[in-house]
Amino acid sequence: MTTAQARAEEVARASYGKLLAILAAGSSDIARAEDALADAFRTALEIWPERGIPDNPEAWLITTSRNRLKDGYRSAAHRTTTRIEEDIDMPAATATPSEDIRDPRLKLMFVCAHPAIGDTVRAPLMLQTVLGLEAEQIAPAFLLPQATLAQRLVRAKRKIKEARIPFVLPDQADMPDRLEAVLEAIYGTFARDWNGEVAASGEEDMRREALFLADLLVEMLPDEPEVLGLAAILSFTDARNGARVDSHGHFQPLETQDVRLWDRMRTVRARALLVRAQKIGRIGRFQLEAAIQAVHADRMMTGITNWRAIAQLYEGLLQIAPTVGAAVGRAAAVGRAAGPDAGLRALEQIDPEAVAGFQPYWATRAHLLKAGDLPEADDAFDKAISLTTDPVLRQYLERQRV
Repeated sequence: MTTAQARAEEVARASYGKLLAILAAGSSDIARAEDALADAFRTALEIWPERGIPDNPEAWLITTSRNRLKDGYRSAAHRTTTRIEEDIDMPAATATPSEDIRDPRLKLMFVCAHPAIGDTVRAPLMLQTVLGLEAEQIAPAFLLPQATLAQRLVRAKRKIKEARIPFVLPDQADMPDRLEAVLEAIYGTFARDWNGEVAASGEEDMRREALFLADLLVEMLPDEPEVLGLAAILSFTDARNGARVDSHGHFQPLETQDVRLWDRMRTVRARALLVRAQKIGRIGRFQLEAAIQAVHADRMMTGITNWRAIAQLYEGLLQIAPTVGAAVGRAAAVGRAAGPDAGLRALEQIDPEAVAGFQPYWATRAHLLKAGDLPEADDAFDKAISLTTDPVLRQYLERQRV
């Protein structure tokens, strides 16, 4: 890979959503902005190796993309005899990404969370527009067929264009209706392990992006407990990032990680955020998930994990947000607290169709079967391994299977 290619990929990972938000702000036409930005990146790969990487790659990409948009609109105006100014309110050509006071990615996310957009597609749309992910990468996270999600994403972008949904942050009164989907998308951006993937080096920028957006939301909405709860989850998890893989390159699950490698300052910050959220007195999904992470963090002081407390917190989480992931998490905690048979019984309460392709379910089932010395463990491990795309985690499961 050339230096120019590496720089283009770096900018794409770090700034894709910001660039797309700036380009689409005037017209609300996300699909056309995506095409223009993709064309600009292709042009960069052709020109940068010969002419050198520009001092401000983001500004170069914005200018090139806007030129593509203008050319497209002029062509459309010629065919339809429609004046360009009537077809689109083009942003100023001299604007650069740094001119926006509020991060444009947040504006784009709140656009995607507009009430005109269906509940089921809001978070996936944010993941695609802010991170540039394809439907095939997002669909497993929401247990949807790729083709189904792709169609929903196309329809959602068309809705944004037709309704001319403005790229502005919503008023305080409208914020709660959109906030949950925004928080979910930021959480998904950070985790990126819905399919059992361990964050690869190329995804570190996404983790940093999620942390930045969560911190920005805390500044904007300091009295919103779920915002504080999400920021706490991300801080707890990020504090353990250095312990997820040992010195031999082997994946380490949370319960076996060396707590001496955890970042104590980030853990302290996470606890402070959670305490602030709890004092407000409106319990929610992200606060409960943060509380689960706080119990895990207690092992730094006590040397043990209180699995019974974690199981109880999952019970509460299922009452508020009955997701497949929470149900599997509860079963894993029950298995550690009350034995593998109890954990397997908890797994049996989950709809089989909902977990047929859900990697965490099969990995949890495999470990519980192995702990119970049951012969079906090998088949469960094989299924979990087949659903795992990250090589480090796959090697871990292969070692556990033996």
